[in-house]
Amino acid sequence: MPHTHDTFAADASARDLAALQGTWEQVDFEENGVANPPDIHGAPGAITVIRGQHFEVRTIEGGLLLEGSFEIDASATPKAITWTDSMGSDAGKPLPAIYTLDGDRFVFIASDEGMPRPQVFRTTQGQTMRSFVRK
Repeated sequence: MPHTHDTFAADASARDLAALQGTWEQVDFEENGVANPPDIHGAPGAITVIRGQHFEVRTIEGGLLLEGSFEIDASATPKAITWTDSMGSDAGKPLPAIYTLDGDRFVFIASDEGMPRPQVFRTTQGQTMRSFVRK
């Protein structure tokens, strides 16, 4: 049976979703065009755990910094991810983002609510980029 675009998109997204499962450590952060500014949703050594389409960010001591859910579309160019925090200042707001996933490295750049989805991996005002390595 021939693959339709929808089947391909679902397959690619399912593969990336499977690859995202597990524990990630943030290694780089950029916001509003500034590299490694103070990070209100992170902490040094903070760990992000992805289970299914749910994420949580915790301090090394285990304190919950942020959690929520996400949807990915690996067939988009660049690949698209939409984050929805379930707590904090952005709770319930869909944050449009793009991502790359290459083995044990995961990078995403997100725009603030209501802004267009980013197209390149460098931030301007209202955008946040986080880089992770698998832990």
